[in-house]
Amino acid sequence: MTVTVSAVGSLHDIAAADWDALAGDSPWLSHALLSALEDSGAVGAHSGWRPAHLALWRDGQLLAAAPRYLKTHSRGEYVFDWAWARAYAQHGLRYYPKQLCAVPFSPIPGPRLLAGDAASRAALAQALAAEQDGVSGCHVLFAQQADRAALLDAGFALRLGVQFHWFNQGWPDFAAFLAALRQDKRKKIRQERNKVARAGVTVRTLVGREIGEADWAFFERCYRHTYHTHGGEPYLPLSFFLQLGERLPQCCVLFIAERHGAPIAASLCLRDAERLYGRYWGALEEVDCLHFELCYYVGIEYALAERLAVFEGGAQGEHKLARGFTPVETCSLHRLQSPMFQQAISRWLAEEAQAVRGWIDEQSAAGPFKSCSQNPPGLVV
Repeated sequence: MTVTVSAVGSLHDIAAADWDALAGDSPWLSHALLSALEDSGAVGAHSGWRPAHLALWRDGQLLAAAPRYLKTHSRGEYVFDWAWARAYAQHGLRYYPKQLCAVPFSPIPGPRLLAGDAASRAALAQALAAEQDGVSGCHVLFAQQADRAALLDAGFALRLGVQFHWFNQGWPDFAAFLAALRQDKRKKIRQERNKVARAGVTVRTLVGREIGEADWAFFERCYRHTYHTHGGEPYLPLSFFLQLGERLPQCCVLFIAERHGAPIAASLCLRDAERLYGRYWGALEEVDCLHFELCYYVGIEYALAERLAVFEGGAQGEHKLARGFTPVETCSLHRLQSPMFQQAISRWLAEEAQAVRGWIDEQSAAGPFKSCSQNPPGLVV
């Protein structure tokens, strides 16, 4: 029996069935989504994301794997290490390229060491930690609890973060969810939804194959317009969204806002059997509170109707707390090849983790619900 480890330059070099057998049912780790990123040029080429997926083979059969990229910048990651890169530069060292084990452009927690047993998981962690010429280190973003022990044993340092997730507590509809909130939170949400309704805006929900090519084109136009409005360049081209709709239709949920019969904004979510994942949005017209409506409230309504357990609202945004979302602890793990920088950053991350946990405890205790039992303590994903 021979076990080997290799870097794979394209997901197409691994059979989709073999990859998906390890990845499970998460759309974010699926062969279809990750290969669509490559095929559309969102990663690879001149994007600064070069695929170098890690594969563990036994007698030619895929035993374990990890989605990995060589990065020449830190954009599109949602775990910020710009200060680390500046510190390297100040010491005359190169921070880029670096290894990144993550799902590009998506702060969605999930498994990163795709392995069926602890031994294979440990082997992947050791391979990620191995030194490479010209690479400053390796970063594993938004990893699940199951990956932590193997990565810590391999010399990675833990970094905590916070996201905001909505948890379905069995409410039959949105009105029942509102009734569980404190009066001030309930009033605020009603006011925000009424502003959108008074502006003449209605929202249409499209799922799966109901999303046509024209709908994808409109959504991408909104997405691109909002990036440009904020002075940025969008990461994802229209070809990616078209491929997403073709390859993973069962996971796609598109909300389109219309006013006087004309579409003006859209938001895209993905879903699996248990969770709705809020991801991208954009608007061509400014409507007060439309962002809250499209990105939170219609998503909650959809999750309730579909009896989904969790609605992940994406990265950042303390304002989500007032809208029924709960702070959850996320983690990334980091290993720099420079012992000096690894020691310094490890100390800083330990202090940061203490502050993050304290903040989560405070916010959880002051949650938006009337009953303290409905304000769950800071959760770990």
